[in-house]
Amino acid sequence: LFFVAMGGAIGAAYYLVNIPEVGGLEALVANEHVVSKLSILPDFSDKQALITLFIIPLAVQWWSSWYPGAEPGGGGYIAQRMLAAKDENHAIGATFFFNIMHYALRPWPWILVALASLVIFPDLASIQEAFPNIPSDKLGHDLAYSAMLTKLPSGLLGLVLASLIAAYMSTISTQLNWGSSYMVYDFYKQQINPKASEKRLVTVGRISTVVLMVLSALLALLLQNALQLFEVLLVFGAGTGLIFILRWFWWRINAWSEITAMFASGIISIVLKLTSVGDYLFAPESGVFEAYYEYPFVVFITTFIWLIATYMTQPESNEVLQNFYIKTQPGGPGWSKVVNVAKKEGIKIKNKDAEWSVPSGIVAMLIGCVLIYSCMFATGYWIYGEYNYAVPLTVTAIISGISLIRVWKKIKTTIL
Repeated sequence: LFFVAMGGAIGAAYYLVNIPEVGGLEALVANEHVVSKLSILPDFSDKQALITLFIIPLAVQWWSSWYPGAEPGGGGYIAQRMLAAKDENHAIGATFFFNIMHYALRPWPWILVALASLVIFPDLASIQEAFPNIPSDKLGHDLAYSAMLTKLPSGLLGLVLASLIAAYMSTISTQLNWGSSYMVYDFYKQQINPKASEKRLVTVGRISTVVLMVLSALLALLLQNALQLFEVLLVFGAGTGLIFILRWFWWRINAWSEITAMFASGIISIVLKLTSVGDYLFAPESGVFEAYYEYPFVVFITTFIWLIATYMTQPESNEVLQNFYIKTQPGGPGWSKVVNVAKKEGIKIKNKDAEWSVPSGIVAMLIGCVLIYSCMFATGYWIYGEYNYAVPLTVTAIISGISLIRVWKKIKTTIL
C-alpha cells in the first residue's frame, strides 16, 4: 500500500509541476508566489513563526506530545507493525526503513504539489472562483491539494485516487486495530470478562471497531477542515509523551498515570479547540495570552494532573515491577528502589552480564534524528537546485548513517 501511495503522489507531482501554467521545476521555484515559501527554516525575525514552528517543536513538543506513529518512548501504534515482522531484527530494519521513507522522502511530492498550487491558486479567492459551489465554512488552504488534482488526466487521476485510498486504508486499519485492542484487552477482558474465550474477544473486537468508526465519523462532522483535526490531535496528546518516556526510567509510573493524562489532555484539547474558551485564551489577535502559549499550557496542566494522580494512587505491585524489570532491564537510578527491594527478598532481577543499553539507545536516537533531517533537507535542496546546501547535507546523512550502524551494533543487533 505504501508504494502504491508513493507512486500516485510522485506521478501527480511530476505531472502538475510540468503543466503549462506552472512551467516546470525551474519556473516553479522562481515564481514570485513560491520564492518566499521555499525556506525550510522559519523566518527568525517573525517571533510568532519562530516560537511556534521552531522553538516549541525542538524544546517541548518532541518529548511531551503523544502522536500516532511518533510516540515518545514507544507505543502500541508502531508496536503492532513491529510485531508483524519475522523477528526483532526485521522489526528494527522495517521501522528504520519506515522513518526514512515516511519523514525524509514521502513529504516532497506533496510539497511540490503544494508549491504548484500557489501558482495556480495563489489565494483563497482564486479557489472560490474556480469552485464556486464550495460552502464558505469549508473553504480553506487544505483544499489546494484536492483542487490541483482536478487538473490531472483521467488515467493518472485514477492512480492518484487509488494511492490516496491506499494511504487512507493503511492508516485507518492501524488506528482501528489499535483502538479495538484497547477496548478488548485493556477494558473488556480486564474489567468485564477476564475469562472470555478467544472467539468472544474477536466478536467484541469487531463490535468495538464498528463503534469506533461511527464515533469517528460523528466527530468529523464537528470539524471544519483538516488543519483543525491536526491541531486537536496535537493538543490531545500534549503532556502525555513524558509518561511514555519516564516509564523506562521511573518505577513509580503506573496505569493511572497514563489514564489520567489521556483524559486530562483530551478534555483540555476539546475545550480549547471546540469551544470559545480557546479563542478567549489564545486567539491570535484578541486572546488573553499569545497563541504560542497554548501548547505549553496544555503540557503543563496535563503533567501537573498526572503527577498528582501518580502520587495519589498505589504503585504497581512488587511482583509486576520485578517481572517488568526482568523482561526489559530498564536500569538507571529511577529503578534502584525496585532492585534493592528484590535484593532484600533474595530475588535476582538484574542481569549483570547485560549492559544497560539506554544510553547507547539515546545516542542512536540523536544520530538517527540527524540522519532523517539531513536526508529530508538534502532531498529538498537537490530538488530546488541549491547544491551548496544539498551536498553538505548529503555528506552529513552518509556520516550519520555510518555512525548509526556502529552505535546500533553495540545494542546487540545483527540487522546492520
